[in-house]
Amino acid sequence: MWNDKKIACVIPARLQSTRFPRKILEPLKGKPLIEWVWSAASKVSYFDELVFAIDSEETARVIEGFGGRYYMTSLDCPVGTDRLVELQKRSLVSADVWVNWQADGPFITEKTIENLLQSCDKDNADVWTLKKRLHKEEDIISPDVSKVVCDANGKALYFSRATLPFYRKVPEGKEKIYYKHVGLYAYSDNGLKKISTLQPCDLEVIEQLEQLRFLYNGMHVQVHETQYETFEIDLPEHVKRAEGLLPG
Repeated sequence: MWNDKKIACVIPARLQSTRFPRKILEPLKGKPLIEWVWSAASKVSYFDELVFAIDSEETARVIEGFGGRYYMTSLDCPVGTDRLVELQKRSLVSADVWVNWQADGPFITEKTIENLLQSCDKDNADVWTLKKRLHKEEDIISPDVSKVVCDANGKALYFSRATLPFYRKVPEGKEKIYYKHVGLYAYSDNGLKKISTLQPCDLEVIEQLEQLRFLYNGMHVQVHETQYETFEIDLPEHVKRAEGLLPG
């Protein structure tokens, strides 16, 4: 619960992810990735409901093995948000605010969720998400790190895998500032219903960033800054680094 708002956390877990197939079952220190994610999400006190949205019987067996909860969703869901939409349409989960916790994100904490939800009971946004300032040049130029730029009120203007913004000229007395988009979302119940009516747009397909569908269709995406690192396991080479950050 967050200030009388019922919060549901859904972890969409597609088995055959594009860049790293079967990564959700990848063992890290003897436990599958999704078990680490479930453990992290279970420690957040604000969630009234916590479930996986999955597409594989193999995944279901793994989740049952560590005592998690899940609902089976369609193999045809192109992105994670579509799995939340399916749960909403089928009335399997109900909430005022839906948190979409990525299945490759075992390092999200309660403090991160506080940053995410800080205005969900005050503003009229459809979607809330996070940004974190980038400092390393390798991250700034990497297409594997999506970037975001916002307006004066913190509403997202654009997301891109490109280096954004492009500094043709640095204003006098200023420094170059770049923000990573942290792949964590919360949706208002009505916002999720709006998303259910939308089709993928060209920008989303080109950049392979589902959040561009929201902006393309005029939805309000509020972006809050966080200081907390939320390293996601996107590629096989990320596994070793993740193991070094996990406890035990």
